Amino acid sequence: MTGEQAAPEEQATTEQRTTTEQRTVAGTGASAGTQAAGRPAAGPTVAAAVAATADGGTARAKAPEEDGDAAAPAPRVPDAERLRRWRLVLGGADGADGTGCALDGRDAAMDRTLEALYGGSGAGGAAGRGKGGSAAGQRSAGLGDSAPRVARWLGDIRTYFPTSVVQVMQRDAIDRLGLSTLLLEPEMLAAVEADVHLVGTLLSLNKAMPETTKDTARAVVRKVVEDLEKRLSSRTRATLNGALDRSARVSRPRHQDIDWNRTIRANLKNYLPEYRTVIPERLIGYGRAARGVKKDVILCIDQSGSMAASVVYASVFGAVLASMRSLATRLVVFDTAVVDLTDELDDPVDVLFGTQLGGGTDINRALAYCQSQITRPADTVVVLISDLYEGGIRDEMLGRVAAMKASGVQFVTLLALSDEGAPSYDREHAGALATLGAPAFACTPDLFPDVMAAAIERRQLPIPDGESHR
Repeated sequence: MTGEQAAPEEQATTEQRTTTEQRTVAGTGASAGTQAAGRPAAGPTVAAAVAATADGGTARAKAPEEDGDAAAPAPRVPDAERLRRWRLVLGGADGADGTGCALDGRDAAMDRTLEALYGGSGAGGAAGRGKGGSAAGQRSAGLGDSAPRVARWLGDIRTYFPTSVVQVMQRDAIDRLGLSTLLLEPEMLAAVEADVHLVGTLLSLNKAMPETTKDTARAVVRKVVEDLEKRLSSRTRATLNGALDRSARVSRPRHQDIDWNRTIRANLKNYLPEYRTVIPERLIGYGRAARGVKKDVILCIDQSGSMAASVVYASVFGAVLASMRSLATRLVVFDTAVVDLTDELDDPVDVLFGTQLGGGTDINRALAYCQSQITRPADTVVVLISDLYEGGIRDEMLGRVAAMKASGVQFVTLLALSDEGAPSYDREHAGALATLGAPAFACTPDLFPDVMAAAIERRQLPIPDGESHR
């Protein structure tokens, strides 16, 4: 590689825009530059999409090991194509990025959509895009405060980038350009690519939303909720129905329903050394859950602003659990006040619009209410979903958890119920709960059915490695 060809890559390490720093370049062609500079490759991100979408490719270059050949070399990208892609990643009108590469046609249109979000007024180049404006951090005026202009921009990014990248750019636009108020415009909502994060933003704006926008907002929320239900409901029902069946022990099981582990443990006294076997005088097996209610489930959800995604997922799971006849499900949301939304569980959209994201946190008050609703401690599972930043009385909160566990309640603490990665949480409170035998850990939506199944069967929770205060 010549010195001129290496220049854009060196500039990427020193002048990379904020987006590229947070979401490292990982696309065909661009990945070589970042890895040479010591940056690890990432998943489908804005920078990766710029590099890979530039020539009609996908937003993510396939890693060699995904084809079963870890030693397979990456295809060589021509030097001119490499410069073109770096120009799109770095930005920089009039050659300010250092590549000397001019764009036209589709590339120029793609660059304009990126400049509107990441470019700086008069800053240009990687520094302008990277820092959203001048050194003082002034935002770009590319999108302005016009809802129609933003709607057109949303349409443009869907034209040039895949859905996963569109959602990242939408969140960046809301954060960097202060577009939250524009989400109150019906035409804006109609153009947005709906996802869990957008639902969280809409819920936080719920009380300020004009009547003309509420119908459109509900339609956006309903679309996301229905997609989540399709993805999560079947596995949740199957997993929990199996757990309910296994939790109903019988002493005269059919052969296919014998629980061999429990049967062997119960008959160890009947071990015959000469035959090296156990005589199973007493069989223990799984029953079949009756149609009546077998378990009570209380979902206690922190609705402070930082828990937006968890509120969305918990509401969907609450509706799924409420549809199961063998479970009596109660859903409680709280900040400094406590609201019981159990009556709304037949429609998770109503549940979500019944929440009010933001405000403080009083976990102790919420647990006091949940404790008052417990009538069958040995058959009750309480799931607290909170980052544990308690604004109430800490010692009373811990005392209530200890009392519930002592009475036979299965108590589960989830620091988050989302796909957002490691959450922020109060480590001191998490450690105190772990001491009480209630380990606190983050949980993805896909893991939640297994966590609930383990709690119903009163066995060890499937805690992800490194995620728990135990």
